[in-house]
Amino acid sequence: MSAAPRSGLHRRAALIAHRTSRLPPTVKGLLWASAAGLVFAILNSLMRTLTLQLDPFQAQFLRYFFGLVVLTPLMLRHGLAAYWPKTVRGQLTRGAIHTAALFLWFLALPKIPLADTTAIGFTAPIFVMLGAHFVFKEAMRWERWVAALLGFAGVLIVVAPKLQGGGGFYSLAMLGSAPLFAASFLLTKALTRYETIGVILVWQAISVTLFSIPLAMLHWKAPTTMQWLSFLLCGLMGSIGHYCLTRSMRVADISATQSAKFLDLLWAALMGWIVFGDIPSRSTLIGGIVICASTIWIARRESRSPSTVPSEAP
Repeated sequence: MSAAPRSGLHRRAALIAHRTSRLPPTVKGLLWASAAGLVFAILNSLMRTLTLQLDPFQAQFLRYFFGLVVLTPLMLRHGLAAYWPKTVRGQLTRGAIHTAALFLWFLALPKIPLADTTAIGFTAPIFVMLGAHFVFKEAMRWERWVAALLGFAGVLIVVAPKLQGGGGFYSLAMLGSAPLFAASFLLTKALTRYETIGVILVWQAISVTLFSIPLAMLHWKAPTTMQWLSFLLCGLMGSIGHYCLTRSMRVADISATQSAKFLDLLWAALMGWIVFGDIPSRSTLIGGIVICASTIWIARRESRSPSTVPSEAP
């Protein structure tokens, strides 16, 4: 590439960085959360493919093990001391809760269409908003309550017909993972107050990998070369997704960014159609429209509201 096109790319990148730096913190948080949702939708479609080939709990272990592998060069570059947490107990507690949530999530993943799996998990933002209000004393303005309730109404439109079918047990298992994921996200928010994003990512990979070993060993099957490479890709995408998610929690109130998670249903429906040929049902499409409308509305409201959240740390 010649110097002229390269300099043009640098100018455009600088212009984009300048414009995004002027956005309100809550809008930045919503953009980071939306990016995380898109990455996780692609990751989940790949993980669902792998869980149809291997035991779900082996897939859970390998996904986080390779997440640790991907992060290892960064640890070696900056030194292991830079990634030692201020509280090991907090990191392990968060990892244990996240592993329990993943246990239920991976149990249901190969049994339920990707869009439905994602939609059922959307009860987590409701628990997150409530927890952020009562635990962290974050302000819950009426706009956030309305956005959460509208998004949840859209989820109910999607989920209600499925609970009456043969996948009811797995739908309930997925539903049970929601409050556990919410507790994990709230602990992550607490950890961002005194831990770096890198430390949180590394210790999530360490703790989930360790806690997942026992169940993974029960039905271990030697992966093929292609499966090993797929898990390596999953580890990379998972680290990117959690980085985006943690950044969203660092720059804005966690309750303010939860409405962006409802966009995950649209990403999941799209990936389910492309990868698995799952045609979204009418209820999924109607619920998706409601969810998308609530997300766009709260983003516009938050962009016009003054924020008390500090500027993003470098």
